[in-house]
Amino acid sequence: MIFYMVSSVLPGESLADLQQEVQENLNQLRPNVVLETLKSWAPEFIAFGIKLLIALVIFFVGSRIIKLLNHMLNRSFKRVDMEVSLRKFLLSVLNATMYCLLAFIVAGQIGVNSASIVALLGSASIAVGLAVQGSLANFAGGVLILLMKPFRVGDYIVSRDGEGTVRTIGLVYTVLNTGDNKQVVIPNGTLSNSPLTNVTAMDKRRLDVLVGIGYQSDLKKAKEVLDRIFRSQKGILKEEPIDIFVSDLTENAVTIGGRGWTSLDDYWPARWEILEKVKLEFEAAGIEIPYSRMEVQLEERHP
Repeated sequence: MIFYMVSSVLPGESLADLQQEVQENLNQLRPNVVLETLKSWAPEFIAFGIKLLIALVIFFVGSRIIKLLNHMLNRSFKRVDMEVSLRKFLLSVLNATMYCLLAFIVAGQIGVNSASIVALLGSASIAVGLAVQGSLANFAGGVLILLMKPFRVGDYIVSRDGEGTVRTIGLVYTVLNTGDNKQVVIPNGTLSNSPLTNVTAMDKRRLDVLVGIGYQSDLKKAKEVLDRIFRSQKGILKEEPIDIFVSDLTENAVTIGGRGWTSLDDYWPARWEILEKVKLEFEAAGIEIPYSRMEVQLEERHP
């Protein structure tokens, strides 16, 4: 069109007049082009706006439902006396899962391809899993401990990596406090895959004491003294049986034993007092407690 206008310039018209006329025609053309473009895009804008509005409504309603479900689940977990660590973990996992599902629904509503997002997340999960393989093993061990409950906070456990009172059961590590007030941190993967002893799983413990006496000592008298010590000891449960017996015959001593039952709190005080009484009362009764000895003979040789 511009070529046509240039070719039809009258001899009396100047080039400046032609440029001005072309500019006026362009100014008239631009609004029309923009308006036509907006008119062609209007249905798509309206459709996307409706989708976006629906997506926002879905997200708002879904968030409210997730919060309500979290509140109901938390109350249910508390009602069944679930461990605090396990309760928090399950709520976090369920919360993340529900929000992921909600995000996929919202993304699909506004036209985002959910399949590509799932593929991307799957690839990222594999890469992360390979990078933190050891931590995932500890994490899985923590979940098993929280679900199976071989021990609880406050129990005294003995494992191959340490022993002590359980203070914290985390998702990756379990923290123990030892008798001398040291802190032992053990990975949950180790605890879940190796034998351990829960000393305080029951409400009472058996107390065993073994002591050796000389072969020349009066065996019956020694058993009577040990029986009297056990029956008079504070902390020994009188309703449970008390056994006094010969445990072994060694090269240097006759080993006799005493066996009784105590509560968890009375175990160590009762044991310490019984051992002290055995030493004092056996000496008073003339019962020998042998100990390892070595005889050295020196021969004097003359040249």
